[in-house]
Amino acid sequence: MRERNYYPGYVMIEVQDGKMSDDLRDLVVATNSVIHFLGKDNPISLRKSEVNKMLGRMDEMNESGGVSMIEPYIVGETIKIVEGPFNDFNGIIEEVNDEKKKLKVIVKIFGRSTPVELNYMQVEKII
Repeated sequence: MRERNYYPGYVMIEVQDGKMSDDLRDLVVATNSVIHFLGKDNPISLRKSEVNKMLGRMDEMNESGGVSMIEPYIVGETIKIVEGPFNDFNGIIEEVNDEKKKLKVIVKIFGRSTPVELNYMQVEKII
């Protein structure tokens, strides 16, 4: 078993009502090795989609069986790539490997069809 740090160097804080008090801000800045907030004096909040993506990745690591799919991916289905070098590309599923939680997707790059292997966390269904 190996531990992997997805966000090294970051401190994530969940605050009630989305508002950070001055006391909490001072406490975080006074923490050893904390340089500053993203956004310097005004901390930047993460979007809900970013938080869900992070939590989904942590859930995937914690589950022994990997990602559970409510709706399985189907060969011939069009998906959108949401992570990696082909981010924001659409592709067509050519092969599904449920055991490894991977998909073989055909993506058109410069007019040519290119096969790409992606895991379930790198794609989302187009509705």
